[in-house]
Amino acid sequence: MAKKKIIIMGAAGRDFHNFNVLYRDNADYEVVCFTATQIPDIAGRKYPASLAGKLYPNGIPIEDEKDLIELVKKHNIDEVVFSYSDVQHEYVMHHASRVMAAGADFKVVGSRTTMLKSTKPVIAVCAVRTGCGKSQTTRAVANLLKKMGKKVVAVRHPMPYGDLEKQKVQRFASIDDLQKHNCTIEEMEEYEPHISRGNVIYAGVDYEAILRAAENDPAGCDVILWDGGNNDMPFYKPDLHITVVDPHRPGHEFKYYPGETNLYMADVIVINKIDSASNENIQIVRKNIQAANPKAIVVDAASPIFIDNWQEIKGKRVLVVEDGPTLTHGEMTYGAGVVAAQKFGAASLVDPRPWVVGKIEETYKKYPYIGTLLPAMGYSEAQIKDLETTINKVDCDAVIIATPIDLTRIVKIKKPAYRVIYELQEIGKPDLTDVLTDFVKNIK
Repeated sequence: MAKKKIIIMGAAGRDFHNFNVLYRDNADYEVVCFTATQIPDIAGRKYPASLAGKLYPNGIPIEDEKDLIELVKKHNIDEVVFSYSDVQHEYVMHHASRVMAAGADFKVVGSRTTMLKSTKPVIAVCAVRTGCGKSQTTRAVANLLKKMGKKVVAVRHPMPYGDLEKQKVQRFASIDDLQKHNCTIEEMEEYEPHISRGNVIYAGVDYEAILRAAENDPAGCDVILWDGGNNDMPFYKPDLHITVVDPHRPGHEFKYYPGETNLYMADVIVINKIDSASNENIQIVRKNIQAANPKAIVVDAASPIFIDNWQEIKGKRVLVVEDGPTLTHGEMTYGAGVVAAQKFGAASLVDPRPWVVGKIEETYKKYPYIGTLLPAMGYSEAQIKDLETTINKVDCDAVIIATPIDLTRIVKIKKPAYRVIYELQEIGKPDLTDVLTDFVKNIK
């Protein structure tokens, strides 16, 4: 039989994992190319031969997703495999319709065939959308496990936007490691909070190799903590699956791929941000959880914000810099920075769009709904420079920074800047302590 010719649609993450576990060294298939979207400047690269296996001595090209149908027709593709996250169900099926009209099959891959099994207990923290609060939930879980005497090694969903060969397996245990691995702002936002708390975190491209390294980490490992990205499913089979939902976007738990899958799979569902959401929206989310997964333990939580010298914000015209992915493919129109500006009495939010330059301007063209906020985009040195230039050009009195990292360490801001800190705060019972106490009891 002839090999089945396939294209894997992705965004430099789930697509590579699906290839590694399903198609690498599989002589029944020929992966003609990957396609790329969501992340700037990842098309035009190659998945290197050293990672692609013996069947691909020249590596595998990564093409722009806009050329998908042309590629299907040009290469007489048999099957297109959809392999990225946080998109509406309707979006997935529009692509399916176009692919099928071009003559190919369209496939989404399930959880069982792509989850690797660990020799250690695994806790996965996932979400129904980008920006629900996975990061602070993961940090809270890590802190509780450490208090219970367990050595925790975190593994982050992939963000390999640089040299893929060098990023096969990455270990981060110090701030210096961020520079060593030439991390983007998005990567630093996820790794730095772990490092600052003394946690070891792994990431990269080959998640089988990453898992084995994490299990045998030189600092010791009792529990693997999967720190999910976007609203993707975990790459490792969890012994405890925690899913975070967001009452600021009620109903999205049923509308986005593959976040709805995480809702159904969850052992524990954390309703985050209930301190700043309306009661009506919270009740909608509760009702949807009950309909989808009535056996799940539901934990109520908030993400209260803290700012040093918050008194200085009152009456100021402020530029709010929010987490990039939360505003872009997460589609949030506000975040912790806006909440902080309102809470601490800022006179107004300054619209940065008249001053944006270069690649930041391109971001607004692609995501016009961002509005009066500035996303902390930094996927390349050029984009980081454009971010710095934009911030300093904006006519404002002060800057509120609501990214998970200290952005002033990366860009030089020439005006007063105030960093927003937010952590998970559980409300009532049951809480994560109850959940993890039971989990730890079952660890052999």
